[in-house]
Amino acid sequence: MTDIFVYNTQAREKQKFEPIDPQNVRMYVCGPTVYDYAHIGNSRPVVVFDMLFRLLRHVYGAEHVTYARNITDIDDKIMKRAVDEGSSIKAVSNRYSKIYQEDMAMMGALDPTLQPKATEHLGEMIRMMQTLIEKGHAYVAEGHVLFNVPSMENYGTLSGHSRDELVAGARVEVAPFKKDPADFVLWKPSSEDQVGWNSPWGRGRPGWHLECSCMIEKHLGETIDIHGGGQDLIFPHHENEIAQSECAHDAPFVRYWMHNGYLTVDGEKMSKSLGNYHTVHDLVREFPGEALRLSILTAHYRQPVDFSLDSAREQKRRLDRWYRLTDGVTAAAEVPTSVIEALADDLNTPKAIAALDALAAVETAAELKAGAQFMGLLMNDPANWFQSFDEAQSAFIEANTETYMQARTDKDFAEADRIRDEAKALGLVIEVGADGIKWRKAD
Repeated sequence: MTDIFVYNTQAREKQKFEPIDPQNVRMYVCGPTVYDYAHIGNSRPVVVFDMLFRLLRHVYGAEHVTYARNITDIDDKIMKRAVDEGSSIKAVSNRYSKIYQEDMAMMGALDPTLQPKATEHLGEMIRMMQTLIEKGHAYVAEGHVLFNVPSMENYGTLSGHSRDELVAGARVEVAPFKKDPADFVLWKPSSEDQVGWNSPWGRGRPGWHLECSCMIEKHLGETIDIHGGGQDLIFPHHENEIAQSECAHDAPFVRYWMHNGYLTVDGEKMSKSLGNYHTVHDLVREFPGEALRLSILTAHYRQPVDFSLDSAREQKRRLDRWYRLTDGVTAAAEVPTSVIEALADDLNTPKAIAALDALAAVETAAELKAGAQFMGLLMNDPANWFQSFDEAQSAFIEANTETYMQARTDKDFAEADRIRDEAKALGLVIEVGADGIKWRKAD
């Protein structure tokens, strides 16, 4: 059996992965809050942990791996969107949940084993709060239920900071009814015009952190193998999940914590005001999802990844080459060892991609196809991938895209006209927009 090594955020070191039960490997990853379209940064944990899901299934068997990725469908942002649209939170969350799943599928992500919704677990949340109150880890104040952070001696082990450092560095909600500034909300009251559910402490709604703890408890158990998510969730979300679950169960919560790094766009933080904000829903209209997936996988998951439209185009060209090489080729029966070994070493996807590039030759096309498909790539029919361009047209596009754009940049109109004329002779039309070049077959 292949040994898998992962970087454990809590231990701050790379460790050999040893599941609690090899017959039931359990992984949970924080999913979306469904009130809007997912942006390209939201897709990074999906792609990263989809890659881990594929590796775990390969090593332990698909029937022995359970991967849960939740849907957060209780949230103030969802409530606001529902009010703005004159709709219900259920209608809003259902609509954006469906779009999210379709967009992630376009990026080659397998469906998780389970996709639990927060609204389906109110009973579990109430029971966990009652347990925490009984054990002295939570208290009721002015219709709120709050976790009593000082009651947990080792609070802060995931982020590596003391309670005082965490309070100083976080935007902790100031409230006179808190016993300690670090205490966080498990349940909060709802006004008459807000969505709410009945509870022993009055009508209200749960805190975000509590939702994940209860979904994990119900579907995966008190202690799980892997919990993943973005680096931004380490504190307070994951730190507070640990507090709730371990204090409620008196048992370890997670064996291996894994976090992916941030995604920037064109070297900057993604922002609508900067004009570099890209939703997956929009991007998949311009690029094949596989090109977006490969763009994300070019960086190691723990490192930052810089996304750009140019990087997506570059990975599209790389995939073009691989598709041409493997057209009509049957994938090898076994995934190349070089690909598995790279991924088993803390999901070293850049090394795995380099292994695929090394296989990109006629004599190893079958191995290339097997390795790429294992990574969720080369899953399309080549004819569909190339939009039914013939071999000569595809070769021309690959050879002249960058040349044409450079000619336009240099204002070398004679060279640009030459390429356009040759393209026309091949039955191709070049279209240039604000975001780059597109090729299509002439009408």
